[in-house]
Amino acid sequence: MFSPYRIGVLGLQGAISEHVSRLKELKQQPVVVKKPTDLHQLDGLIIPGGESTAIWKLIEENHLYEPIQNFATDGKAIFGTCAGLVLLSKETIGRDYTPTLQLMDITVERNGFGRQKDSFESNIQVQNMKESYHAVFIRAPYIDSVGEGVEVIAAYDDKIVAARQKNYLVCAFHPELTDDDRFLEIFINMISSAETSIMFNQ
Repeated sequence: MFSPYRIGVLGLQGAISEHVSRLKELKQQPVVVKKPTDLHQLDGLIIPGGESTAIWKLIEENHLYEPIQNFATDGKAIFGTCAGLVLLSKETIGRDYTPTLQLMDITVERNGFGRQKDSFESNIQVQNMKESYHAVFIRAPYIDSVGEGVEVIAAYDDKIVAARQKNYLVCAFHPELTDDDRFLEIFINMISSAETSIMFNQ
């Protein structure tokens, strides 16, 4: 279905093995990223769900902040799920503030749907998907506001839960915990588009 891409999964904390497994199912080449050199020769990067403050601290400890910034500036596609959505945002609001990579023009309410006990699953309507998508929300954030150029692609209870901007894709739920690979397929298509854009702009 797709050419195999080398797709990094930020391997510091969170749902790492689950993303690796789903990528293998799609015949991709997952690479667990723990240090700056692991980003070399990657076609895309997934920042998985987990604990955003813990992931942030480990990004700093492992000197990954600038390399991820450079990866993004180079036009490579990045997919943030749950905590990854928080980390890609320009800003977080509410009492659960955490530093972010400040890459995507969105403002995020961390743990916006509540704590662990408030986790839930729901079918949601997603732009350009004919059938509803079964989303798994675990201590999930939501997008409070978006800037110019951000495309909202899904909402739940009038709250934005998935969006894209340029080479960034984010969702508030965990696509790696279902057998529905449509969000990963969107991301892989974004990698293909980004690769073509990079090639023509060199």
